[in-house]
Amino acid sequence: MFKRKKRARRARAVGPRMNPGDFRVSPEDRVGGAPPGRRRKAARPAKKRPRRKARTRRPRGGIFGRMVYWSFVLGLWAMIGGLGFVGWHAMHLPPQEELAIPERPANIMVVAADGTVLGNRGETGGEEIRLYELPVHLPQAVLAIEDRRFYQHFGFDPIGLVRAALANFSSGTVVQGGSTITQQLAKNLFLRPDRTLQRKVQEVVLALWLEYNYTKDELLEMYLNRAYLGAGATGVEAAARVYFDKSARKLTLAESATIAGLLQAPSRYAPTRNPEIAQGRAQLVLTAMLEAGYISEDEAMLALGSPAVVRPSRVGASVGYAADWVAELVPSLVGELRRDVVVETTIDPNLQRTAERALVGILDSEGAERGVNEGAVVVMAPDGGVKALVGGRDYVRSQFNRAVKARRQPGSAFKPFVYVAAVEKGLGPSTLRTDGPTQYGNWTPTNYSGEFRGPTPLTEALALSINTVAVRLAAEVSPQRVAEAAHRLGIASDLGDNLSIALGTSEVTPLELTAAYAPLANGGHLAAPYVVQRVRTSDGDILYQRPRTSPVQVISEDVVGAMNHMMRQTVEGGTGRNAAFGGWPAAGKTGTSQQFRDAWFVGYTADLVAGVWIGNDDNSPTSRVTGGSLPARVWKQVMETAHDGAMIAELPGRYVPREDHIVVDETLPWLQEERQAQHHYASEPSQPVPPQHPPRQDRGFFNVDRGFLNRLFGG
Repeated sequence: MFKRKKRARRARAVGPRMNPGDFRVSPEDRVGGAPPGRRRKAARPAKKRPRRKARTRRPRGGIFGRMVYWSFVLGLWAMIGGLGFVGWHAMHLPPQEELAIPERPANIMVVAADGTVLGNRGETGGEEIRLYELPVHLPQAVLAIEDRRFYQHFGFDPIGLVRAALANFSSGTVVQGGSTITQQLAKNLFLRPDRTLQRKVQEVVLALWLEYNYTKDELLEMYLNRAYLGAGATGVEAAARVYFDKSARKLTLAESATIAGLLQAPSRYAPTRNPEIAQGRAQLVLTAMLEAGYISEDEAMLALGSPAVVRPSRVGASVGYAADWVAELVPSLVGELRRDVVVETTIDPNLQRTAERALVGILDSEGAERGVNEGAVVVMAPDGGVKALVGGRDYVRSQFNRAVKARRQPGSAFKPFVYVAAVEKGLGPSTLRTDGPTQYGNWTPTNYSGEFRGPTPLTEALALSINTVAVRLAAEVSPQRVAEAAHRLGIASDLGDNLSIALGTSEVTPLELTAAYAPLANGGHLAAPYVVQRVRTSDGDILYQRPRTSPVQVISEDVVGAMNHMMRQTVEGGTGRNAAFGGWPAAGKTGTSQQFRDAWFVGYTADLVAGVWIGNDDNSPTSRVTGGSLPARVWKQVMETAHDGAMIAELPGRYVPREDHIVVDETLPWLQEERQAQHHYASEPSQPVPPQHPPRQDRGFFNVDRGFLNRLFGG
């Protein structure tokens, strides 16, 4: 039809030209032709019609179509605005060339002499562990409860975000988080835990950067080593040590589920604080693992039937004092730490438990009645290697290490250094000195009993802790020589330059006082206390090895023999007889400071040296606790257990009894020296006198009279 119209228009435009295909009869073909004189009128040109304006097409579909259209337009503008918003906040991040994963703080793993882990120290609380070292169910538990699409998304997971929103809406509470593991890692590494929109935007940007620069396994490994899991533990290794006293390499399925459940709220779900809530959370993790296909129904039922149980440290909480001390020493041995290290120590876990039980047991049973609530125990080998160190009654309640840092008056426990100085000057165990009234300036030293014995052998004077004799000896040899002897044997604290030094008025720590007794146990050699044997990296590189040194002789064997002869009598029949155990040759000295504020017993065998201090942190007086009571009993429990099954060994040193300069005579040179000392110290201010040990009804072989001494020594 359109073709015919076109041909017709074309024919009209051409005029009366014959169309070969047109069979119609024209007027010229008719009979007679056209009338003469009649002309054909010319065709008028057609009028041009005005063009109509093009109509704007409206979207089809009515209102729904318009909504879709404008939604698209608004969405486009929102996307542009969102990109601008993200870009603006991203501009506040460090430049890409400056972005780097912060170094994980170095961890210090402290191990005992037998390899038992005593604790981890550092900001993380545990060493870094590789992903392939972990049991497969631990990372699976984390993925199941935190980010199931971790290996599918690109750092930000819109699908997971929508799923979490629907789950939270349907449950009416927050049961799932929208952040991916990569986002959480970005927050932990680079950002503050602020709940702001800017922080969230930066978190997404940094997550994309992490995904671009690291593999999924690397990101998961970093997350497992840097996530905080409560109780001061950062990383799964630290959490496994804290909650289950084992390495994360050995976790069971139930234990892995418990640790994975901590990620959402470490404090709330910590099994040490809320065991029931933690168990419920672990069940939720196991259910998630089952839904994700990580475990079978049988495995899930087995784990649900055997939930994880918190296991405290096998060594005891007191080992924290030793671990803290070791961590403080390590930088001075190896310098600044940049890698995780393992510190091998001299600590004996069995002896550490024994010392802790002995101290805590005594304080729990008698502390309240005797007005005392704290204590410290140090046990070391004769060469100075620390075998056990208890810095207080309860490490969880107080981390102050009284064994290393508390400076207290040793009382009569300081007297052995006075006697060492006297023996070095030529006096011996059988030498007589007068136990009687004496005065130095305004100070008149007295004995605890208020009684005087007259001429007394030094052995008896030391065993019964007679004050007047100790002060006379200090005056005879000079306080300076007493202080020099104490420093030579191992006392590091400053000591007073006056006669009250003889009664232990200068403050010392339990560690240094115990170490200063060690030369008497090892034959006269200096025994500087040490606890670190070796420091190595987790890869085995040795950073420090305790050097082998030649022993330094600080007192002669003759002096050692004389001192051991006298100090054995303290344990066998003197003020420290509560410390005697099993027939072992043992020596020691009690000590009690002014107003019964501090009670000490420090003693030794040929195998071990131990010191016990008992008192109060506020320096308040106890209810007449002396060194021969609670401290001596704690010392006995520790040493008795430590020597169980060991061969009996004699104390070192040589002593040959002498029976010269025995007769007491007012003309003896030492009395003249003493009188000169009295005149020399007449200008000294009055010194308080610490009350010493109470008199005993039965003094054993020391219960002698003047007549017996005269008959014995021919006086």
